[in-house]
This record gives sequence, C-alpha cells and structure tokens, in this order.
Amino acid sequence: MVRILPPLQNKRACLTARPFFIGKPGAPESPQTAEALEALEAPAPQPPPQKKTQKLRNIVAIIGRPNVGKSTLFNRLVQRRDAIVDQTSGVTRDRNYGIGDWNGKEFSIIDTGGFLTDDEDIFNGEIRRQVGFAVEEADVILFMVDAKDGVTPLDEDVAQMLRPVTDKKILLVVNKVDNHNRQNEALEFYSLGFSHYHAISAVSGSGTGDLLDDVVKDMETEQKAQKDDIPKITVIGRPNVGKSSIINAFLGQDRHIVTDIAGTTRDTIDTRYNLFGFDFYLVDTAGVRKKQKVSENIEFYSVMRSIRAIENSDVCILMIDASAGIESQDINLFSLCERNRKGVVIVVNKWDLLEKENNTLKEYEERLKVRLAPFSDVPVVFTSVLKKQRIFKVLEAAKQVHENRKRHISTSKLNDILLPILKETPPPTNKGKQIKINYITQLPTSYPSFAFFCNLPQYIKDPYKRFVENQMRKLFDFCGSPMTLQFRSKN
Repeated sequence: MVRILPPLQNKRACLTARPFFIGKPGAPESPQTAEALEALEAPAPQPPPQKKTQKLRNIVAIIGRPNVGKSTLFNRLVQRRDAIVDQTSGVTRDRNYGIGDWNGKEFSIIDTGGFLTDDEDIFNGEIRRQVGFAVEEADVILFMVDAKDGVTPLDEDVAQMLRPVTDKKILLVVNKVDNHNRQNEALEFYSLGFSHYHAISAVSGSGTGDLLDDVVKDMETEQKAQKDDIPKITVIGRPNVGKSSIINAFLGQDRHIVTDIAGTTRDTIDTRYNLFGFDFYLVDTAGVRKKQKVSENIEFYSVMRSIRAIENSDVCILMIDASAGIESQDINLFSLCERNRKGVVIVVNKWDLLEKENNTLKEYEERLKVRLAPFSDVPVVFTSVLKKQRIFKVLEAAKQVHENRKRHISTSKLNDILLPILKETPPPTNKGKQIKINYITQLPTSYPSFAFFCNLPQYIKDPYKRFVENQMRKLFDFCGSPMTLQFRSKN
C-alpha cells in the first residue's frame, strides 16, 4: 500500500491532515495503518515551559591602553592588592577577576591587559583576545585613559574598537587627575566622541565615588552572597610546566594566555569550576624560580602572590616536567605545601615526550617518592595536557585529597583500632623509663591533627612519630594530606 500526502502549507497541517491511501476500495486497514492514523490525528505535543534563568552578578570591565592605571583602580575597587602594579608597561596579561561593592550593590570586576594594536610582542595578540572576551562578558565597560599623556593614537584605537558596542554601558574614565591643571587638560578627551567623562585619581581615590555612583546606577540591588566554603585548588610549579594549559583544558576554553615563554603568567587568577560533579576554585599561579634567578621586581611580586596563593589554598596541584624530572625547586614548593599543611597532588606533565618501557611509570614514581620522603603518601598522576591524557584524573585526585584532609576519625575508633597496635609496639625505653600511651583523640583543626596522651612525651623521638604516622596512614586514608602528631602529658 502506498501513502500519498496532499500538499500542505505548514507543519501543523502536516500533523492534523489525514492521508489518502491508494488501494482496493473497502479494504480493511491493517493494525500498523490504524496506529499511524491515530498518531497523525493526535494533537501536536507542546514544548515544555522554559525555566527562567537567574541573572548573574553584574560585570564591570576595565580596559584601556597599557600603563593608564587599570590595575590600580582594580585594586581600589576590590579593596585588596590582588593585581600587580608597576611602572613598567604591559604588566597585566590575563583577565583578573574580583568583587566590588558600592551602596549595597555587588558586582564583578575584570582587570585586563593593556590594549595594543601591533604584534611586536608575542603577548599583544593574546591580550587583545582577552580584552575582547572581557568586553563580551561585561555589562559596564570602564574605558580608562591617562590625563598626564593626553589623547594618544592608542586611545583612539580603543575608542574605535568600542564604537560598535551599543548594547553596553561605556564610561570614559580619565585617570591621574591629581590637580586643577589636569582638570582643564582632561577636556581634550571629548575628542574621543563621548558625551561625558569621569576625572579620577586611582591612587588617591579622588573622584571614584562619583564614578561608582554612575556604575551602579542601573544595577538592581541584590542580596549579598554569603561566603561559601568551596575549596580552593591551586596549581603551582616551576615556569613553563603547563599550569595555565591544564586549567584551560579543564575549562574547555582559552581562559589563560599560554606561550612557550617562561613567566607568561604573572597574577594569580581564580576561576570557579563546577562541571561534571566538581565544584571548587581553580587558582593559576606564576611559575616559581630559584631566588637567585629572580631579577625583576615584577617577577618578585608574582612569586610572592604564588606563595600567598599556596597559603590560602586547600589543595595544591604541583606540576612537574616529566622530561626534566623533579628538581630542587619542586622539592622546595612541595615542602612549602607541607609546612602550610595543604593537601598535595603531584602531576607529571609532558609524559608523552618520554620514551617508555614496561616499568617506566612505576620506576619514575618510585624515584619521585624517594625524593619526597618522608612525606611520600601523595597521589601521582602522569598526564599530557597537550593530548588531553588523564587530565580529569587530576581533578578526581584533588577532590579525594580534599576529602582526606577534612576526614575526622572518632575518638572511640582511634582508641579501639590504633591503641592496641601502639601497646604492642610501644616507644623505646629511655633511661630505663617505660613510655605508655593511654589515650588518642583528633584535634578540631582544618587538617588532620592528633593528640596522644602519655606519661613521658618528651622522650618520644621522631622515628617513633614516623612509625605512628605510617600506621595511621595504613589504617585510615589520609593520602595526599599532611598530618601533625602531638604527644602530650596525660595530666
């Protein structure tokens, strides 16, 4: 039987019209034909109602040519010294995010690199892309210029770039207006085509109140978000080991500038990651070199921010170049994480560049843990960021280490399981005196910390402390998390 549908004008007619059939007159319809007719005559399904999406926090982007004071204004608005500020042009490269608040209205702020039209520097093209991303994201754009230098060709280039942007609020901000003469000189910026400008001094804060009034004028008042306890995972390592590349791979976008030049990243950049069941902040940091190799002030500030990022983190992902192996600076960074009681995941990147045999991975891991001793109970993940090999195992390991770091063992469980082992293998006698451990409990700290009450705590030596720690790591999963053991007098 052949179906012939009549010509129809729209899809709804196609769903409601009854087809004609060519066949014997009076022939009964088959069950398949009856089902098809019922399906065609049924009312068209209605699409489910769309859920209203919640509007994100308002975003303010600061853009302009290099060295006009964007990072200084950014630090003032977020009320922290997050962005590196220096007399040198082109210090900022990646987009740096912060949160500002004015008159009860909260908004996100983006600091961007200086906009340049030439490609003499390898970073200029990447910085232009980052500026473009910031303009797309923003609701309000602060176009910043320098009253001291007047209108420059680069200012005109930035103004030309912003002219097609008609759906966003753009405010011209004339910075470095520190005296009355500069107030008069700022009038020349009307030539950029803006009907109004704000004269400010980002260093002293003069004029920033009126600027912020204009910024938040059209914003809706939102209830301030409460401080969350989302963990911070900081990616650290020597320069050019793939820190920015792995974060870009996690996010699936070019969030950070990546080049072959060591020291590309300067600021510490926080990014919220809430995909595939994960929810934490990823923190990209500048590569840390040996102190004697740091000659520039900018690199010194970058290293200091990297160290501060380690201190503020929950878990650190220490990246190592597989071809270079673990070096003394890697050991120093690892020790810094251990001293600050941070969880650690070791990531051996560029694993695809090594020639491998049957036991290459196992032998490499064993050699690495020998260098890390005595704290060698850490997960090691071998990756190739370029080829996207095992990169999400890094996130899984970091999540597990964070859970291990937060693990709490009940006092009864500690005494029931661990105390018999310690009584069977007590501390060595000292001066003929026998040491007895009577009671164990976990202390209320942000990392695993335990108190052992005994009669002579001053005679317990480090080898026995390491024995106790190894027993605890065998019994309870604290992989990747440093712990402290405190032996106290029972009185």
